[in-house]
Parts: sequence; C-alpha cells; structure tokens
Amino acid sequence: MKKEIEFTINGKHRKIIVKSNDLLLNVIREDLGLTGTKYGCGVGECGACSVLVDGEPVLSCLKLAVTVDGKEIVTAEGIAGDRLHPVQEAFLKYGAIQCGFCTPAMVLMGKALLDENPNPTEEEIREYIKGVLCRCTGYTNIVKAIKKCAEKREKL
Repeated sequence: MKKEIEFTINGKHRKIIVKSNDLLLNVIREDLGLTGTKYGCGVGECGACSVLVDGEPVLSCLKLAVTVDGKEIVTAEGIAGDRLHPVQEAFLKYGAIQCGFCTPAMVLMGKALLDENPNPTEEEIREYIKGVLCRCTGYTNIVKAIKKCAEKREKL
C-alpha cells in the first residue's frame, strides 16, 4: 500500500509517495539522496542514522516514513545555513572527527542537546550522546567540542 506524505526536510517542503513499510532512513538516503544520514546496524543500536524530527533525535532506521507526515526533519545536510553550525565548527576545531561515520549523528545530537540544555555538564553530554556509537575517537574530543560550543554560545 502506498501513501503520499508531506514534510519539511532541511527547510524544503517535500511531497513524496512511500510504501507503508518504507523506513525513514531509506527515504532520506535513497529517495532524497541525502547520504549524511548513515546506515549502520539497521536495528537501532548504533545511532548512525539519527536525524531530528520536530527537533527531537530519532533513529531513522526504526522510524516508518509514513509517521513523519506533516513533520519537520533535519539531517546533517540541513544543520548549517550559509556557514557551518557552531557545533560543526567546534567538531572541526577540537578534532572530534576521525573516520566521520558517526559525525553527522553526533553533530545533530550536539545541536539537539544544546537546544534543550544550553549549558550541559560533561556528564550530561556523555549521557545525551551515548546512543551514537563511535569506534574511533573515544568520545573525549566529541564531548569537549560540545562543551566548548556551549561555553562559546554562553559568552555571546
């Protein structure tokens, strides 16, 4: 069974026909060509497929596309405007990137956390990002980047 859904993704209104069992991850990657959202485990364990739906982190490999009808989605490609988002800048500045596979999801998690809690502790940052697995960095620089981004924003 197919259904037409409408949503906004990265600021652009989209209308698309999906099957009732299409996963949001596949629609984002295959139908819309936004490959920043990664396929990792396919069972919601690694977090690489995380996107923001109405500002909340969601595992797109577990989310049916039909459930985002009328929603706003942000992927890694949509976090920046004319320049890098402050979280992206902090990831670059503090070396929070190695292989880059988890980076899009980590950046989105950092943004969502700072939107929710503008001045998180290190413990709160670690708790918030724990659903996105990183096999390269040991998380230290990721936590540092998010914390430094919060401190910089606080000074503005």
